[in-house]
Amino acid sequence: MLQKISFTLIGLLVVAAYAVPYLVLDSVETWHGSFLFWALVGVLVIILNILATAGFNGDAK
Repeated sequence: MLQKISFTLIGLLVVAAYAVPYLVLDSVETWHGSFLFWALVGVLVIILNILATAGFNGDAK
């Protein structure tokens, strides 16, 4: 169940990584707002990947 939620959140973060800088942060004149947002999304995706793959093992046959 945690894996399904993690993968769903990763998908939502990917969509947000495209949408937010162009729709929400479009009035920000510099790139700093987008860079900060993308950096935070990157950290969240790494954490969610760790959670999503924590239950994987190499013994699947």
